[in-house]
Amino acid sequence: MKLFQSLKEIPITALPGLRIGNAQNYEAMTGVTVLLFDQGAKVGVDISGGGPASRETPLASPLTADNPINAIVLSGGSAYGLAASDGVMRYLEEHGIGYETGFAKVPLVLQSCIYDLGIGRADIRPDAAMGYAACMDAEKNRPISGIIGGGCGASVGKICGRENATKTGLGIYAVSAGDLMVAAVVVLNALGDIYDPSTGTQIAGPRKPDESGFYDSREEFYKLIQQTDLFTGKGGNTTISAIITNGRFSKAELNKLASMTRCAYARCINPVGTMADGDSIYAASIGNVQADLNMTGTLAAEVMAEAIQIAVKAARELPK
Repeated sequence: MKLFQSLKEIPITALPGLRIGNAQNYEAMTGVTVLLFDQGAKVGVDISGGGPASRETPLASPLTADNPINAIVLSGGSAYGLAASDGVMRYLEEHGIGYETGFAKVPLVLQSCIYDLGIGRADIRPDAAMGYAACMDAEKNRPISGIIGGGCGASVGKICGRENATKTGLGIYAVSAGDLMVAAVVVLNALGDIYDPSTGTQIAGPRKPDESGFYDSREEFYKLIQQTDLFTGKGGNTTISAIITNGRFSKAELNKLASMTRCAYARCINPVGTMADGDSIYAASIGNVQADLNMTGTLAAEVMAEAIQIAVKAARELPK
């Protein structure tokens, strides 16, 4: 990402009221990333893929009550992984966090999952214990990018089969523009190839057997023009992510912000938004900085594009 004079790279931990934690099982190659909002957050969402696995996403609609969201969970495990939110809810309940109903506080937790059952072990998925462990890790608030958390089992370029895919993971990036802060967290698990939008260079995709580079998934698509189901046996895909800002926005504006952020997917992932993807983007506001929606959405797309690049480059080896 080009850091213009008015922009500054910052650690994501600079955003007040945001804590991030990870938990994973490296034998099963799956995990959980949790974003905890200490003071709650307004949240919007954009879902462009054909097969999302999600929980409580209607709470991000402007048509629902404007109650603060307490956490966003990004996990593996496909729809099985939605159980991780049970552990997040237990952690939040123990800390007295949630929507007051008069009889109990009910934590409001949104979640999206990637399909990672084809790597590691399919019979071990994120569960309540792993969700709770991710919340405990968030108390340290030392998030890193790489093969960790929800990105543990992520990969891209699966049109030629999972065995030829490129390993990816979790990507994190944040910048400030004056008092405004914008951060991105992404679990990169796309069907398509990954490109550096600044150069147009392909940096990930189906690997050639001789390790000389990558096949172009578009070309592989076009070879299958007579096939009625392009995705049989190709494994599951979904790129899930969140934009977090201290800018003050309504839920309706945050839905627009999330849709503007989708431009990053289009710039970096090709093909993208297919029926074999469950692409979802959350946009969360946790501050009161006055900011223009158009400027913030433009910046969010650039920050997300950088996080996508990091999700590739940081996935070289398991964290020590």
